[in-house]
Amino acid sequence: MPIDLRQVSAIAGMSGLYRIVKPTRNGVIVESLSDKPTRMVAQARHRMSLLDEISIYTTDEEATVPLADVMDRIHQKYNGELPFGEKPSDEELKSFMADVLPDYDEDRVYVSDMRKLASWYSIVNKHVGFTAGEEAAPEEKVEEGSEEKAESKAKKAKK
Repeated sequence: MPIDLRQVSAIAGMSGLYRIVKPTRNGVIVESLSDKPTRMVAQARHRMSLLDEISIYTTDEEATVPLADVMDRIHQKYNGELPFGEKPSDEELKSFMADVLPDYDEDRVYVSDMRKLASWYSIVNKHVGFTAGEEAAPEEKVEEGSEEKAESKAKKAKK
């Protein structure tokens, strides 16, 4: 069964991405998206961001583009093979970003964000798949999801 981006989260201070397995009384059980998955309980003190709630700033002051849409664009353009090696230069990342999202806001989207996008894309491409991009709900555009929203969404998803 493919995982969609509503079940995938990033946890502040921890590398990689995590699939939400199920809620617990004091957090959520998450499983790392890696070749050797491990499970742990992400508690309220862990800042979780669901990938479905993350957006990228554009030059239009009122608009952002959901991460799922950006990942779909990357997948359509490069079909799983990013145009650079494992350690891309800042210029390669900026060129990649401009190619995928020409109107991204250069003042608010940092190279570190681009690096994270490339890393997350690789993980999602390998362990999740891209059925979620077509289903992503555009009405919720949040730059950084709060842990309460992540826990609430995880509980609703399991009901």
